[in-house]
Amino acid sequence: MIGDIHQRVTRSSVNSLAFFSHSAYVASFELRDVSHALSDPNWVNAMHEELENFERNHVWDLVEPPPNCRPIVTKWVFKNKQGEDGMVVRNKARLATQSFCHKEGIDYEETFAPVARLKAIRILLAFAASKGFKLQQMDVKSAFLNGFIEEEVYVRQTPGFESARFLDRVYKLRKALYGLKQAPRAWYARLKSFLLKSGFVMGSVDKTLFLLSHGGDTLIVRIYVDDIIFGGSSHALVSSFAEQMSREFEMSLMGELQFFLGLQIKQGPERTFIHEAKYTRDILKKFEMGDSKPKTTPMSTNTALDADEDGEAVDQKEFRGMIGSLLYLTATRPDIQFAVCLCARYQASPRTSHRQAVKRIFRYLKFTPELGLWYSSGSSLSLRDVDHAGCRIDRKSTSGTCQLLGTSLVSWSSRKQASVSLSTTEVEYIAAASSCSQLLWMKATLSDFGLRFGKIPLLVDSTSAISVAKNPVLHSKIKHIDVRFHFLRDHYEKGDIDLVHVASENQLADIFTKPLEFGAFVRLRGELGVEGVDNALIKGEIESQWTGLIALLV
Repeated sequence: MIGDIHQRVTRSSVNSLAFFSHSAYVASFELRDVSHALSDPNWVNAMHEELENFERNHVWDLVEPPPNCRPIVTKWVFKNKQGEDGMVVRNKARLATQSFCHKEGIDYEETFAPVARLKAIRILLAFAASKGFKLQQMDVKSAFLNGFIEEEVYVRQTPGFESARFLDRVYKLRKALYGLKQAPRAWYARLKSFLLKSGFVMGSVDKTLFLLSHGGDTLIVRIYVDDIIFGGSSHALVSSFAEQMSREFEMSLMGELQFFLGLQIKQGPERTFIHEAKYTRDILKKFEMGDSKPKTTPMSTNTALDADEDGEAVDQKEFRGMIGSLLYLTATRPDIQFAVCLCARYQASPRTSHRQAVKRIFRYLKFTPELGLWYSSGSSLSLRDVDHAGCRIDRKSTSGTCQLLGTSLVSWSSRKQASVSLSTTEVEYIAAASSCSQLLWMKATLSDFGLRFGKIPLLVDSTSAISVAKNPVLHSKIKHIDVRFHFLRDHYEKGDIDLVHVASENQLADIFTKPLEFGAFVRLRGELGVEGVDNALIKGEIESQWTGLIALLV
């Protein structure tokens, strides 16, 4: 026991020493005024590091200002980089332009640059898990400084680092700066050009996906601005790509993919687990819900939200902040999708009843902070369901859909339909058409991965909706349905999808359309692959519910 105490004290001393020695080289507070930063040697070092990047990348030239020149103002942006434990690991000083000074047609033309969607990233994670290879991650240092710009852009000299000899001169940009509206587009064009010259093929649907085939091996690269995810069936091919990128750009090779866009990723030999446990704890603390009483479901089955015009108004800014935080959490928590989307409808004029519903979601997160998605092997797609006239204000229905790659849930939605439907058949038919469009996008995207599909099963729990889709005659019961929804019938006839009936009690998408009682909610949540909660805790909750029920009966 004395030895255990000695080990704990020694470990604590080492950690404390590491913390204080680390703190000596970084500033723990973020600044907004460059004058204060110039008096702190840690931030001065960070600013010098940024300017050295400019010199290495030949970003600009100090020139005489041309006639009628209106140089863009620059400013310093200071940010502390934190690790997963919340400790400051680096001070980052970024020199950026002030975007309100930009003039369209003079300082920039086109600004659009493709960015990978979260569902596309989940598809890649599910595909990699099914093929048994691990994804790697790299980060391009000062990525935007690598993008060449076509426009003639001038900026003022750097605040705090002006040239004493040439105070009247300005910088002419050769490459993009952070804050320039065309900077993301310029960086993407540079990276795309490099990858295509290196033998990669760009995805036919998703322009942030690049693939390289070498013999029987394949290398997959996914781009999200300056973050790059890559992996393949050959270790040699992966290593060669990492070396090639390091020679062309200044890179940070971060090894195995573990933390990306707030997602925590654990890649095992057979399954991959993605979750947002750290983010969940952060928002519970942010909105002071860390000590709240846990709830077993995100919404009570008897909840019926409406405008509640007679209710007491609440702080709109706080309510929107809570909704925004929860919406980002739905990237790995489909179990709260319906509840969050329902509450989000009342952001314009939130009331006490709406805030109580949102707090109920936080209390559910308190009960299940570690839940996430498990991805394993799989090679097919399936899906969906709706509820009829679910909105108490305009009587529009809610469509709930989910798409799976094998057993891996990669896409889902809970969305109010655009028009009022006259029957449950019409509701189901419209929702099936929406699901069909998502399936076609997934089918085209997965074809870039080398996956080919015949008829994709579209699971619908309404036999009448299936009959309407298969019936080529527009009879009186459906002649009022918008013609754009009838493309479901066209793709059924083409053989792209196969409409399959599923019993209502087995419809996975029910979790996206209505509040459910605890048993059904946990069952559907588990079938969707949302796991990670302590089974003993669930068992204890079930036993407590049975105890309460028996007490009532007695």
